[in-house]
Amino acid sequence: MKKKLLLIDANHLMHRAYWAIQRSLSTSKGEQTNAVFGVCSMLLTMIQREKPDAIVACFDEGKETYRHKLHEEYKAGRQETPDDFYTQIPRIHQCMAAFSIPTYSDPTYEADDLIGTIAVRGAKEGWEVIIVTGDRDLFQMADHSIKIAVPHKGYAEPEYLDAKGVEAKLGVRPDQVADYKGLVGDASDNLKGVKGIGPKSAATLLQKYGTIESLYEHIAEVKESNRLKLEADRESAFFCKKMATLVTDIPVTIDFATLTGQKPELKQVESFFSELEFLTLRTRLRKLFQNEAFTREYFSGEFVIDLEEPASAEDSAGKEGRMTEAQLPLLD
Repeated sequence: MKKKLLLIDANHLMHRAYWAIQRSLSTSKGEQTNAVFGVCSMLLTMIQREKPDAIVACFDEGKETYRHKLHEEYKAGRQETPDDFYTQIPRIHQCMAAFSIPTYSDPTYEADDLIGTIAVRGAKEGWEVIIVTGDRDLFQMADHSIKIAVPHKGYAEPEYLDAKGVEAKLGVRPDQVADYKGLVGDASDNLKGVKGIGPKSAATLLQKYGTIESLYEHIAEVKESNRLKLEADRESAFFCKKMATLVTDIPVTIDFATLTGQKPELKQVESFFSELEFLTLRTRLRKLFQNEAFTREYFSGEFVIDLEEPASAEDSAGKEGRMTEAQLPLLD
């Protein structure tokens, strides 16, 4: 049986958690924790559901990647994320450390490129790879050894996509995703693609011609309404395909042989939850520990937890108008 590697798109998880949980969630000292809580909650669910042999998380590091150098306005159209999101990122890195999850980032490349690189290497070394993301750029990685898991309801109901699943969802194969993005563009990345060519037309054209290169080689065959649009934005189509194509050969130092030994230590996870007053997560951790066989397989160390939960966090929350964990919805 293949070992299972869970590759986490940390940026996707952070944003998903931040926007799904009210920003009033905070500690009794006033530290905002909505994004941190959401990521921790999803990690617990992932471990319980997927039972991975190893987990790796990738983060975006810089705002001047090679794509920004190719296109100054890359991602310029995105809504500005509030500062209280960024102040939680160091805590999310602490969360990963508490769970003994190795993290990777690079100032030149995006997290997607790192995930693609590690996924390809993992598959070559015989691992079953699951990429946890909602970013469609990563759909191009799906094949027989690599699956995409799109989180829903705090990862309680993930949507799994293999190559056929991607094709059913987008109308194109994974290896055509960059071509698809070249035609339809990506508003979130400020890439226009071909004006007037939507998802349905793009899928139909690629189903017939396979790639953008082949499409333009047979441009005379395309009906006039689409041909004029394609001819007008030819340069944009090729450029957007280039921008959407993931780099999968970054020289990342990663030893797959040692990944299986990096299990989260129960005491570290419990201590982190206690520091941020994540009482419901401590309760979930305790319930996991009741399944001794599962706990020994996916955690390390002894589980030491104070059964007398501090009342101050929950009591003061009601008085101060802060949200408590009991009021939290599932992330969707």
